Amino acid sequence: MSFWDYVSSRQQQLLSDTYQHASAVFQCMVVAVLLGVAIGALTYRSDRAGRLATLATGTVLTIPSYALLGLLIPVLGLGVPPTVTALVLYALLPIVRNSIVGLRGVDPALVDAARGIGMTGIARLAKVELPIAWPTILAGVRVSTQMSMGILAIAAYASGPGLGNEIFSGIASLGSANALNEVLAGTLGIVVLALLFDAALVLLGRLTVSAGIRA
Repeated sequence: MSFWDYVSSRQQQLLSDTYQHASAVFQCMVVAVLLGVAIGALTYRSDRAGRLATLATGTVLTIPSYALLGLLIPVLGLGVPPTVTALVLYALLPIVRNSIVGLRGVDPALVDAARGIGMTGIARLAKVELPIAWPTILAGVRVSTQMSMGILAIAAYASGPGLGNEIFSGIASLGSANALNEVLAGTLGIVVLALLFDAALVLLGRLTVSAGIRA
């Protein structure tokens, strides 16, 4: 069976796996962005706290994905819980690091001006510092999203959702007629999704970053 014949015969399953893969990455990235930006906002004013936050989130990336899933399965079981936990943890470092770098790069004169007109600390952060730091933060989000696309494929080991199931099924049946087709379908699906997500984030940047900051 040719690759395209295989895709046609498995169209519904491939579409389901693709949707699950995209949905899982999107939801995990929303959680990771909220957590990562919050950690960055809480630690960027202190060199020690910033280094600690970067070190803690960076340490997670030194743990092989198989090992992390293996540690999470006895606690969280199989399926979605260990998958979501692993993806969020792996996605944090670029977002936390870029949040700290972006917030520290805001011109102090702008912060002083906002303070001078009576803005509270939270208002300065929300209306002045975060909007200016957003392009840097978004760059970290793009890196984390691409990483998550590939890591989610490994989560099939823990019965996680997505296109990794196609890849694992193909590897498990190497030598059979459609083994290569399964691996290729899962891999190409992840590549296409990664490109689409990155294009969407580029568009988001154009819509949310003011022309003055882009200039």
